[in-house]
Amino acid sequence: MAELKITKDNFTAEVLESDIPVLVDFWATWCGPCMMLAPTIEELAEELEGKAKICKVNVDEEAELATMFRIQSIPTVMIFKHGEVTDMVVGLRPKDVYLEKLQ
Repeated sequence: MAELKITKDNFTAEVLESDIPVLVDFWATWCGPCMMLAPTIEELAEELEGKAKICKVNVDEEAELATMFRIQSIPTVMIFKHGEVTDMVVGLRPKDVYLEKLQ
């Protein structure tokens, strides 16, 4: 399963109301580290299908969401469980860091 594209219109249903953990990658097309993280996000989406949702928010297209979560640096990855932010990682990190945060 590919990662989900999150917009302000589907954020509540896909992220806040999810029964499984959700990883949300805040990114932009012009961000080098974001592009380097993209293959890792794709791998996580495939490996964790049914166990976690892997989502992406383009901060240029969804400025309202970026502002709501006070995103100041990208990539920023937030982990949501039961509608609450439980963890956050700013910057590029190895895949195992994201896996650990989703546990």
